[in-house]
Amino acid sequence: MEKSERRAGGRICVYCKKVRANVKRPKTGDAVCRDCFYSAFEDEVHSTIVHEKLFCAGETVAIGASGGKDSTVLAYILQLLNERHNYGLNLLLLSIDEGIAGYRDDSLRAVQRHSEKYNLPLEVLPYEDLFGWSMDQVVAQQGRRANCTYCGVFRRQALDRGAMKLKADKLVTGHNADDIAETVLLNLLRGDFPRLSRCASASTQADSASCEANRQLSIPRVKPFKWTYEKEIVMYAYFKELDYFATECIYSPEAFRGFARAFIKDIEAVRPSAIADTIVSAQCFEYPSTSSDTVKSHLSQTLRECKQCGYMTSQPTCKACELLNSLNARKEQLKLDLQSDQTHFSPPENASMT
Repeated sequence: MEKSERRAGGRICVYCKKVRANVKRPKTGDAVCRDCFYSAFEDEVHSTIVHEKLFCAGETVAIGASGGKDSTVLAYILQLLNERHNYGLNLLLLSIDEGIAGYRDDSLRAVQRHSEKYNLPLEVLPYEDLFGWSMDQVVAQQGRRANCTYCGVFRRQALDRGAMKLKADKLVTGHNADDIAETVLLNLLRGDFPRLSRCASASTQADSASCEANRQLSIPRVKPFKWTYEKEIVMYAYFKELDYFATECIYSPEAFRGFARAFIKDIEAVRPSAIADTIVSAQCFEYPSTSSDTVKSHLSQTLRECKQCGYMTSQPTCKACELLNSLNARKEQLKLDLQSDQTHFSPPENASMT
């Protein structure tokens, strides 16, 4: 932060051309004063909301709040823009407690402070209540391999169920431009083309802007930070002195996403526009009309209710239930193995003491 201020310190703000610049925007390289940085940041988020038609007046909007920088700035700026531009939104905070000791409990305290400071109602849903497992229990049984897969699937469903519980019309998340660019890269590496064609959208449902979407199976998710760079979110939070939790999840270093994140940061250092360019590339992605029937079938997935829990899925059983079935089966097998070991090694009751 200080480095970017130092670099811009001897120049006049390129926006207002009145005062000395003390901030260099990571996104554009422009040397600006703090007030102009605030205005540019807020106006760009507002522009995304308006251009993408993310909200309709009178809607109840659940903000996915983790206590981190993204969701903290998101809650602050949505409340600010809601009042400034008269969006007419009813804002709520929704937090998910994954059950990670020493991490989530501390971040939830930050969310509680935000709820009190901004006068926003808060709902907290624990994994253990929804799925019968906390992430600490999952890792204790399965080890650290693929633990982010479990958490990601559970968290997505938990947010949807929480938003439904709150009777929200939209679920808004703090995914920023860096996150979306990473997801584009991950989907390319996995060959997941159906998600590649959707992940760059500011809304998960094409008809969400019409306010007439069928919400029986899902609630539209929107991303006001679609074009907002992570570094600028950090700068905004820092200069505004916002209270957020900065510690990384203790299990995330094992995540495959970390490699995509490192690559995105490397290319950003060479060419900052590469982040936005990656998102634009995904938006322009199209399948050729000559695609095989298998590919077309893969693309035209139809959502239905999971036969086990009723959550939306393109398969008979949703991914969360598949993972839960695997966890529960493994747990039962471990119990049987333990009982077998105890029976095998326990001495006869009438064995003499020698």
